[in-house]
Amino acid sequence: MKLAIRKYGDPALRAKGKRVAEIDDAIRELADNMLETMRMANGIGLAAQQVGQPFQLTIVDISAVEDRPSSMSWNGKEVDPKEQMPLVLPNPQIQTGPEKEIASEGCLSFPEISAEIERAGWVKVQAQTLMGETVEIEATGLLARALQHEIDHLNGILFIDRMSSAAKASVSSRLKRLQKETQRGLTTSRQPRAIEPAL
Repeated sequence: MKLAIRKYGDPALRAKGKRVAEIDDAIRELADNMLETMRMANGIGLAAQQVGQPFQLTIVDISAVEDRPSSMSWNGKEVDPKEQMPLVLPNPQIQTGPEKEIASEGCLSFPEISAEIERAGWVKVQAQTLMGETVEIEATGLLARALQHEIDHLNGILFIDRMSSAAKASVSSRLKRLQKETQRGLTTSRQPRAIEPAL
């Protein structure tokens, strides 16, 4: 089922996700719906906050991107990133390397807004799978960037928070317009109720 993607100005985007205590049918259904929603929007990542759900759950799928390479290891074994997609990651924890890279980034919660963002060129992520297994992923390139972007969402951090002051100034009028449109929509419509987190 396609879900509504929350846009900038919706307070759900600033909420820090609660840990997924139990990977149950509701979480699996949410992950399936998030994946369908992301693909229909031509995205490469989506966090639970972006569909109004307060969980530490994100999905990433870079398999359709041809011109921005990545490398990846899965539990210490080098693998082809595209063969591992999509990644569905409850409760991810991230470590970043010291070397930085600058590249263009966008976000499904910020339609038609993009900017050059500095991020670490290498990451290590420990997370669970939907089977409840703990995995360790190392990544570079676009996959490393996408993981950082989505895990930021889980902590209420948006990509505009990573922009340089000059980059943010260049999109400030569009940000204000989007924020105003979103807030106007929130006052005239009721958003779907969030799943109650398992404690």
